[in-house]
Amino acid sequence: MISPVDVYHVLAATVPLYVAMLLGYVSYKWCKLFTPDQCSGINKFVAKFSIPLLSFHVISANNPYQMNVKFILADLLQKIFSFLILFVINKLSSIGSFDWIITGFSLSTQPNTLVVGIPLLTAMYGNKATMLLAQTIGLQSLIWYNLLLFLFEYRASLAAVTTQLQTSEEIESPQRTQLKRDEEQATGRALRRNQINLILLTVGRKLILNPNTHATLAGIIWATISFRWKLELPLIVAKSISILTDGGLGMAMFSLGLFMATQNSIVACGFRLAILAIGTRFLIGPALMIVASITIGLRGTLFRIAIVQAALPQGIVPFVFAKEYNVHPDILSTGLIIGMIIAIPVALPYYFLLEL
Repeated sequence: MISPVDVYHVLAATVPLYVAMLLGYVSYKWCKLFTPDQCSGINKFVAKFSIPLLSFHVISANNPYQMNVKFILADLLQKIFSFLILFVINKLSSIGSFDWIITGFSLSTQPNTLVVGIPLLTAMYGNKATMLLAQTIGLQSLIWYNLLLFLFEYRASLAAVTTQLQTSEEIESPQRTQLKRDEEQATGRALRRNQINLILLTVGRKLILNPNTHATLAGIIWATISFRWKLELPLIVAKSISILTDGGLGMAMFSLGLFMATQNSIVACGFRLAILAIGTRFLIGPALMIVASITIGLRGTLFRIAIVQAALPQGIVPFVFAKEYNVHPDILSTGLIIGMIIAIPVALPYYFLLEL
């Protein structure tokens, strides 16, 4: 049972983040300490340095030899269900957009297990929940954040390559007017193939140069080595990493505060989209996890932990990426702010219903 002391521990983990966010908000909105370009620079620092080093720290601290396979498979299946549903909706909708796949995936599948989840679920289910959440956090950093980066880079490259090919096609169009119809169709198919190849090549180059790719790869390699032979990082290296990772979440929340200050309203996306974001996070995410958990065969405490962790608020990292690539950061910022406020009131009903 959750005690007032447990609630205090959750608040002790989350309130400092709101302090960082409010400092960012006040420093831009009232004190005018930063320009818009400087705000973008702070977010880029978080995206290129703090998050990659935080990913390395989280992944390398997670023992890959003690993974709970069923729990991990349920988490994997939930995210696959989410992506497929979003993809189908995007195809069927007359106003569908690839942006909404990215935004919906960020909202429904990236829980804030690091800040809110560990103290809250530890209070509910003990140290076993901490171990399982550590595995979720590790895989989230290793797989799902890199997948998000791939989607963001794909979306950015799609617009640029399409424009480039259309320009080339317009230049060559007078020469093609004399071609036969079947030759035009063959040319069109060749252009589409070239477009896909060029997009994937561009995305691949950008991901190879992205610090998060190197950090996650280094993290899983070091975790495999360190837990196999009981090794630790040299103190100089560990301190160099920790000095940036310790402030990574704070800097991310500071960047969120700066972004809020540049908007006309704290609920930047409007109340209709805010309600949709909250519903996606706290209803659709857990519902998909229930289906995934039943499919995999989770039972008992594992089943309960899986559902409650799926009902945690959205993480900060998707917002940082969304701000960096300018893909609906207003929706993700609103979902994050409201989600962290109502985290405990939402998690408790799930907890009590699952205990019945």
